[in-house]
This record gives sequence, structure tokens and C-alpha cells, in this order.
Amino acid sequence: MQRLRRSRALLIALLLQASLAVAAGSQPAMAQATGTTPPQLQTNQAYLEQAMRPPALAIDDPDAVFAFVLAALPERVKVYPTENYYYFGFMHGHIRYAGNIRLDVNERDKGRLHFAYFEDLAEWKGEEQVRHVVLDASHGVRLEKLSPLVYRVTHEGVSVVFELNDLTGVKPPPGLLAPDERLIGPMFDESGLSFFLAFNRRLKAFHYILDETRGVAEQFTPSHPDGRILIGKRTGFAFYRDHKIDRKILIGVFEGNARVNNYFDGPFDQLPDNFIEGESLRSAILEAEPQLAGRIDRLGISPGGADRYMIAPYRHYRTEEDLIIFDECARSKAIPAEHYHGCFVFIEEEPQTAGVPPPPLKRPARAAKSRRPARQQAGTQ
Repeated sequence: MQRLRRSRALLIALLLQASLAVAAGSQPAMAQATGTTPPQLQTNQAYLEQAMRPPALAIDDPDAVFAFVLAALPERVKVYPTENYYYFGFMHGHIRYAGNIRLDVNERDKGRLHFAYFEDLAEWKGEEQVRHVVLDASHGVRLEKLSPLVYRVTHEGVSVVFELNDLTGVKPPPGLLAPDERLIGPMFDESGLSFFLAFNRRLKAFHYILDETRGVAEQFTPSHPDGRILIGKRTGFAFYRDHKIDRKILIGVFEGNARVNNYFDGPFDQLPDNFIEGESLRSAILEAEPQLAGRIDRLGISPGGADRYMIAPYRHYRTEEDLIIFDECARSKAIPAEHYHGCFVFIEEEPQTAGVPPPPLKRPARAAKSRRPARQQAGTQ
């Protein structure tokens, strides 16, 4: 499944309007994830001994690789990301592989799960083949629902219980959303950060707002004299401290991470699938993109599941200077008050031939972390 991307330049347009008008802290880590145990020591010795091992797996056989992965897991695992991916990695043939098991919200109750793996990406090399299969009883894989967000996977006598992340009662605190915004749902990204996905009805734009209600597993470095722009030391995620509301809005993801689709490539692929109520997401997408009417389901997925609407209003940045544009827009006296939050939407126009609409940008959803997003003029995706 791929992600469709909007082709807008709301922030750029606001800044152009402004230029014409003027003319001339560290938060505590999340308790559920950390507990009180000391950190795990990682050594170069352990890495090298895995990297030097001779091949011992039929890497071209997805059934054999799935059996290996399932057998290597404990009896019960926690799936933190809210698009229900359980990520893993291993060394084989002296290189690292990455992959995921996905309990898709539309298919898990039908007894089907997605399994994907591939040679891990790096900026200096091309992409390799992605092996992706849908597994069910016909493959000897049994998927049982134990409770609304708990499933058991059984294959060749091995069973693992997958506990999905239950954010049912997670709501933004009073006053966190602007008057024109409505909540789409709570999210947990594979980076370890939590967000509230909100839609601004006036601007027809989405925002990822940092959820700080349960602590934040990150330390931030101010990238601006007054601390308005904050960059995560671990994730590279950049946030802007809203002038009008006490909150942090995601404005940037480091481009190098987006290029290799690692855990810090941005929250666009961890939408709150289990917690989207009714038509709230589809109606928001159609307010922003009316031409998609009849072409997406309630989760923004196209018929047949090939594409999914991509929500990525942040910038893919290389240097801190790339983020100054957000502060310039937010401080501009030429920006009407009702357009202020448009300063935190950055989507470049795609280059195109006259009279020909730009092609949609896509990302794999069912086999996430499997290939790079397409480039734009000012970043990736």
C-alpha cells in the first residue's frame, strides 16, 4: 500500500504574502516503556559476532523467514505503533535485514496478517527487493482474536500473543486544540513519541501535536534563541512551541531518516487506525482534497488497498536553518490571526509540465520501512 501526498505550499504562500505585505527540557520517559530496570549494554563484540556469522536461513523463502522470526519472539509481545506494525531486524549473510509483522485493522479479524522483510536501507546504496506476503490459514498461520486488541499468532506449533497498543481513553487535555481544530485520534509512533492528530477546518490542514500527558521519551535542544524551535536529540524530530497555545507542533523530520525509512522517518505511517471514529478521517481528507470523493475508504485507503492518503505537513530538513521559515512565518505581523496555524504546514509544490497535474507521492503502508519515499524539491516524500 502506498501513501498519496497532497501537493500544497500553504506555509510558502503565507510567507510570500507576508513578504509582500511588509515590502520592502527534558521530559520523563514513558513509564510503560521503561520501568525501573537499568539500561541494556550494547557492545561492538556482539554486533560483529552476528555480522560474521555464515548464512543459516533460507532468506528467499518468506515462510521460512516468518517461522524463524516467530520462533525467536517471546510468548507475548507489545505492538506500540498505532498502524499495528511489529518491527524486527536480524543479520544474515553479513548484512542487516529489517521487516515487520502487521496486524492490519481491516484484515486481522479475517485471520490474515502481513509479513515483510528486506535488506536494510542506506543512503549510499540502491534499494533491494521487498518480500511481502499475506499469511493466513492457507499458509499454516492461525490468527485468533483473544480480546479487542489482543491476538494470538500460531505457526508450526509456535504461538505468540500480540498485544496492540490500547489508547482508547487517551484524549488531549482541555485547551490543547485550537477552536478550529478537531481531533482525529491519538497516535504512538515507532520513534517512541506520542501525538494527537488534529485537523484544522479553517485551513483544511492537519497537525501532529506532541502528546505530553504521559511523559515524553526525548530530550530537546533549543534551535532558536528563545526556544521556540526544539529538536529531539534522539529522534531528530523538530517541534515549534505554539505562541497561542501551550503545546508543541511537529514541524520537521530529519531528511536522512526519511530517506532510509528508519524509526525516525516521521509519524505519517502510524495513523490512529484502531481509534478513528466513524468517518472523521475521511471527512477531513475530503475537506482538504474534494477530488478524492469516491476514491478512498474511511481510513483514506484506495479501492484494492494500493494507495493511502499521506499526511505529512512537516518539513524534511537537513540543517537547522531549514526550520527558520516556520518561526519567520509565526512571528510575521502580516499573517492574519486566523491563518497563524497555517505557518506549521509545509508541503512543496511538485515540479510539473504545463497543463499536467503533478503525480501523487506515495509510500508503502502494508510493508512499511521497505522503500524510500519519492523526493521533492525541498526534501523527501
